[in-house]
Amino acid sequence: MRLRTLIPTGALFALPAMAGLTCFVAIPFLLAIALSLTNLHLASPLPVAFVGATQFVRLFEDPAFIRALLNSLLFTAVVVPLQTALALALALLLNRPLLGRTLFRTLFFMPVVFPLSLVSVIWILNGFLQFISLGHWQPRDFLHDPVLALPAIMLTSIWQGVGFQMVIVLAGLQNIPEQLYEAACLDGAGRWQRFWHITLPGLRNTLIFVMLVTTILAFRLFEQVQIMTHGGPNRATATVMFEAVQAAFSRQQVAQGAAITVVFFVVVVAVTLLQRRLSVQAPREASR
Repeated sequence: MRLRTLIPTGALFALPAMAGLTCFVAIPFLLAIALSLTNLHLASPLPVAFVGATQFVRLFEDPAFIRALLNSLLFTAVVVPLQTALALALALLLNRPLLGRTLFRTLFFMPVVFPLSLVSVIWILNGFLQFISLGHWQPRDFLHDPVLALPAIMLTSIWQGVGFQMVIVLAGLQNIPEQLYEAACLDGAGRWQRFWHITLPGLRNTLIFVMLVTTILAFRLFEQVQIMTHGGPNRATATVMFEAVQAAFSRQQVAQGAAITVVFFVVVVAVTLLQRRLSVQAPREASR
């Protein structure tokens, strides 16, 4: 009772979450900032010294890091809108009373929990292209092509993650009152008008959430690059997260890896806030 009188009930419920954020997010990030201002190198016998912003200056003078940053931005710019649009289309399709709807929902969600192996991805893509071209397409090694490697990873990521976004959008669709569609039909609204004036406004918060989560996951791209291309060919698929892991663990440049992590955090927060602001302003401008 004494604890409840000193701390509000809401704060008590939030205490476990705040403790987790403090231990696993805030403290590690502050530690990364502190390490990024030093010259810590696990393989170096020199004592750790404070070097200020030297690590950040070196990063933005390094062509490899600039290439990785551009790859991450390009990956996010392509994957986020395509994956969100595809998830919306699948959710609209599976929200209708179709025969075997539950089976189709399961099949589309399955890649989220059952990721594709590298061999099957390449075989399916080459086989599909050879089928639709009536045998004129010759199988290619996509992951060793500097032009096609990153698009191949994009395709794999979209295929694997679209089921997760689809489930969220589907839940948002089922929260839209059916009476709105019935009233619109009585007023003579067509399918496109119902979609534009009822479905999209009703899914506004859901789509914002989906795009924000997809943006963060896209910037965190690492596993696909590590397993499928290891950053190649010629660093065509290296990302910011891949560079951070390579610097900290492969090259043992802990300070440089921490600096990349700080830059990664700032970029993700900036892009997320910009995306959030544009998403909020769009309905206001459309209503004027």
